[in-house]
Amino acid sequence: MNKKRKLKFKKLKLHPISTYLILIALTIILSFILSLLNFQTTYSTVSSIDLSMVQNTVQVENLLSFDGLKYIISNATRNFISFAPLSMFLLMAIAMSIMDSSGCLEFLNKKVFSKINNKVLTFIIIFIATISTMINDIGYVVLMPLAASIYEKKGRNPMSGIMAAFCGVAFGASTSIFVGSAEVSLIPYTTSAARIIDSTFHVSLLSNLFIMIVSSIVLSIVGTVIVEKVIVSYFGKIKEKKEIENLEEVEVIEVIDANPEEERLNQEYLENRGFKYSLIAFIIMIVFFIYSVIPNLPLSGLLLDMTEKTYLKQIFGENSYFQDGFTFMMSLLFIVTGLFYGIGSKKFKDDRDVFRLSHDSLKDFGGVIVLIFLASQFIAIFKKTNIGIILTGIVANVIDSLTFSGIPLLIISILLIALATLFLTTAGGKWEILAPVIVPPLMQSNISPQFLQFVLRAGDSMTKGITPLSAFFVIFLAYMNIYNKDSEPIGIFKAIKYTMPYFIIISVTWLLLLIGWYIIGLPIGPGVYPTV
Repeated sequence: MNKKRKLKFKKLKLHPISTYLILIALTIILSFILSLLNFQTTYSTVSSIDLSMVQNTVQVENLLSFDGLKYIISNATRNFISFAPLSMFLLMAIAMSIMDSSGCLEFLNKKVFSKINNKVLTFIIIFIATISTMINDIGYVVLMPLAASIYEKKGRNPMSGIMAAFCGVAFGASTSIFVGSAEVSLIPYTTSAARIIDSTFHVSLLSNLFIMIVSSIVLSIVGTVIVEKVIVSYFGKIKEKKEIENLEEVEVIEVIDANPEEERLNQEYLENRGFKYSLIAFIIMIVFFIYSVIPNLPLSGLLLDMTEKTYLKQIFGENSYFQDGFTFMMSLLFIVTGLFYGIGSKKFKDDRDVFRLSHDSLKDFGGVIVLIFLASQFIAIFKKTNIGIILTGIVANVIDSLTFSGIPLLIISILLIALATLFLTTAGGKWEILAPVIVPPLMQSNISPQFLQFVLRAGDSMTKGITPLSAFFVIFLAYMNIYNKDSEPIGIFKAIKYTMPYFIIISVTWLLLLIGWYIIGLPIGPGVYPTV
């Protein structure tokens, strides 16, 4: 009698470091193959001088060549050092270690966070994460460790907090409750594309204000439901399972305090004194930062680029000191607050206590540096191949060739923008290529350029949380592994798998929000509507 044998294949589980190495190798090989096939595209951009259409031809750069390999080797150090998430990550790691080791986070949890309902706290984290994109990508590095710490001290899985913060920033990119850096980068392209049809067309800074505010609230509510109903329950089950597996018999030693009430009162006194010290330091730092962004006062405007004419460009422009230094400002705020709390509570008796205790909090961060190094190389190498720009150019040409109009063209444009974001993650870089082929035809279909600018922001947000080409995806991956209690590390594809429920539901939310807003015809900003 013949017995049927079932072949069992062992599931391949790669460390994220190995995955990045493989992605780097595949990108180099792909650049070689595509260059042999003469893979290229031609797309149009608008000249800001005379509004003429400029043809741009881009082809794949072969990195498996003498010049390509020379670029990889000679730029490896530069790519790593100039990788913005690295410095931002290290600064916030130091700041959070001092906040944690001083006991300040523990005090805040006991007095503030523990009294807030879990769902409300999740909403607050996601909402702050969403509107934080007003100042570039600061939300990634500030909110992920903060949310992890808050969740952990409330007895919840810190990985759920990381997910809430990351998804809030990534899937709510470019939305806020006020104008920010996105307007500075997008409006010039929107205006140039609109003037192909109407040479006098003007896009105001507040043109997306109303729809931004509403979308920030809607996305935060939906995100809270996803986190609490899906993500928290999933990670909660993993945590419960691990705790059962690791349950060991321990010896309980009873310690009798001579005077527990006196000890408790003394501890409360020190904690309250530490809080007073930290609160005074916090207020002084906030006043200093606010004064630094107010122009035309004695010694004010320290963080403004006074070479710019408008205040928005002074604070959010390309050379803005406020924007470039915001991560350091936040780190300094946390460091000073934590130090003064530690001094007031006598947790820090001298400088040696500061370094010793904060060093203990940083012990898990060492292995992350290798991961960030390889991620910086992968992103730089992929960018050098021009594959992302070419694919975005192809998307632009596909949109340009469509014969649809109105809502069908609007929906297809959103989905294609989301697809392009997987390979070209900067909103401004995509909009420069896509605006000339999206704005004019849809403007002729009675859809306003200002609304289309927000469509770009929605499409950009849809897939930003599931692409490893996003510079801050590796920071998300790093924090997930720092707080991961499982013996198996979380790789790129597993991290993407975790975000998939959020991605699917938020994408549907984005589509319904945009289509519904267009059909109802509500204003998207002061005096601006979805239609022309």
